[in-house]
Amino acid sequence: MSASARPRAPYAASPETSQGRLLPEPLSPTRSEFQRDRDRIIHSTAFRRLAHKTQVFVPHEGDHYRTRLTHSIEVGQLARALSRSLGLDEDLAEAIALAHDLGHTPFGHTGEEMLDELMADHGGFDHNAQTLRIVTKLERRYATFDGLNLTFETIEGLAKHNGPLLRADGTPRSPKAIPGVFLELDAQRSLGLARFASAEAQSAALADDIAYNAHDIDDGLRAGILDLEDCRTVPFIGVLLGEVDRSYPRLDPSRRIHELTRRLITRFVEDAFAESTRRLEGLGSLDAVRDQSRAVIAFSPGMVAAEAEIKAFLFANMYRQRDMMRVRAGAAAVVADLFRYFIATPEAMPPEWRAATAAVSGDGAADRRARLVCDYIAGMTDRYALAEHRRYFDATPELRYGAQP
Repeated sequence: MSASARPRAPYAASPETSQGRLLPEPLSPTRSEFQRDRDRIIHSTAFRRLAHKTQVFVPHEGDHYRTRLTHSIEVGQLARALSRSLGLDEDLAEAIALAHDLGHTPFGHTGEEMLDELMADHGGFDHNAQTLRIVTKLERRYATFDGLNLTFETIEGLAKHNGPLLRADGTPRSPKAIPGVFLELDAQRSLGLARFASAEAQSAALADDIAYNAHDIDDGLRAGILDLEDCRTVPFIGVLLGEVDRSYPRLDPSRRIHELTRRLITRFVEDAFAESTRRLEGLGSLDAVRDQSRAVIAFSPGMVAAEAEIKAFLFANMYRQRDMMRVRAGAAAVVADLFRYFIATPEAMPPEWRAATAAVSGDGAADRRARLVCDYIAGMTDRYALAEHRRYFDATPELRYGAQP
């Protein structure tokens, strides 16, 4: 039997044995509980907004660059394919993958870093924590609950897809404080913050790494910020380019870039399948996955080293490239200006946000008002943030690559 047709493995999550939802609901006669989670995520307002949020390049730079939405769809496809090959629940992996970036701000990591700085005295900002706030609080569509009322397994996966938050002795793994939403959810129903999430959640996390490594190279090459010959200096990429050039010696640049990208994805996925199969061998339950001392869905040591080389190359040659840094500085200024303006002038926000801030009182009121302003700005798309900035400020940065400051 081929890997793509494997039956459900004993260590896979199962909708039939799900720990359920925070607010119990009748089962669907046509969809599993994990399918319902995926569908709720796809139909959410936050998911649609990802179409106009930056991945690397601000969306108005070109129709063919990745946005947070197209990135999330690509991660979902890779997570589903990897899960299928390993006998996992594809719907759970896809749901976590599609939702993993719902909490991202306008202008990608630039906006996140600026909001974290602005919120330093009010609990900070983290896009993973914001994702949990969205799916448990901020989406307001259903008649009987806030959020999306997702299953425990999806919530757990979103909280811990990058690994446990606590060490076995209960101390935090990160020097940063654990965001309050994690602790609130853990108090409602233990998330096991010192344990790993399901193999499906780990598949979504690894699919994220595969997608952004390969596709940031693709977008960078097509934008002219990266050069194929410079990419060849990364040994792993150099090998793949050698294969392309030997097979297709006169290939045009666009097809050459695509052949490189698809080989990158294929090698990553095949390596992850082989290494994960080895790590999963002998595990007989989902709890056994959670109790491991390391991730069970992973790259081999050789691929970990290759991935580190790719990330270092992208950091030096693309993410910190001069023009990119100028655009990032402008985007950070937009976010900072809006935050300070709405803190000082909350009545300028839309009615529902204005009413929410006006209702805040008592101990911790300043923190709660700041969080509301942060929630409002974090939900903005790039173009809405720029439009709001133009509305309230005399000058707005030009966020175009190659534009004059």
